[in-house]
Amino acid sequence: MVSATVKVPNLDLSQVNQQLENAEASSLVEWSAETFGNGLVMSTSFGIQSAVMLHLVTRVKPKIPVIWVDTGYLPAETYKFARTLTKRLKLNLKIYQSPFSPARMEALFGKLWEQDDMESLNRYDQIRKVEPMQRALEELNATAWLAGLRRNQTDHRQSLSRIDKQDDLYKIYPILDWHPRDIYQYLTAYDLPYHPFFDLGYVSIGDWHSSRPLTADDNNGRDTRFRGLKQECGLHLPQTPEEEESLDSSFL
Repeated sequence: MVSATVKVPNLDLSQVNQQLENAEASSLVEWSAETFGNGLVMSTSFGIQSAVMLHLVTRVKPKIPVIWVDTGYLPAETYKFARTLTKRLKLNLKIYQSPFSPARMEALFGKLWEQDDMESLNRYDQIRKVEPMQRALEELNATAWLAGLRRNQTDHRQSLSRIDKQDDLYKIYPILDWHPRDIYQYLTAYDLPYHPFFDLGYVSIGDWHSSRPLTADDNNGRDTRFRGLKQECGLHLPQTPEEEESLDSSFL
């Protein structure tokens, strides 16, 4: 629930997307900061190429709240990478976690990531990722969310517009049309680090138990997560009534 003191602009998304279709990534961030003010937040996973968005956005809005959902199952290298970037970029980091500890979740539901049914994987994502993110957005009175999604990552992301809406929240994707070469060029230009797992063959990194290096048989980087059974973790998909009910019942 957005605070009544935070004004949410009513945008004509079709018109805005047309106007900003060819805008550079930094210009889109500047537009977002001017349009949404203190209602603007961004998210990060401290994944392989997270330094790009973190640097791009904080150059324009240094104190923007940076939401990091810590699942409790991230590799040690991710926590160290997060510390490095937080210090270097002076991030206004907001860390959110599930009220379910990993031990409690495993005691009640088992190791959900080892189960091959989609219901278990969705429950895992709801508990460890979606609920903490929804709580973060509510507590920070977010009206707009900057995210580093790119079209070539998943089927769903190919259909996105640069300025979109998810439920009642505006979503802005400054690097939606970037290719791997654009990422590399930006990292090189600003001497930014990438996640150390990149040198081990990872192109996407999440939890230690459900991420692996890229192979010749993979269609895209998201195939290396959760054994290729699902491409999206739920953070960037609208919640269905069934999913909301399932999430609520998990905490009984």
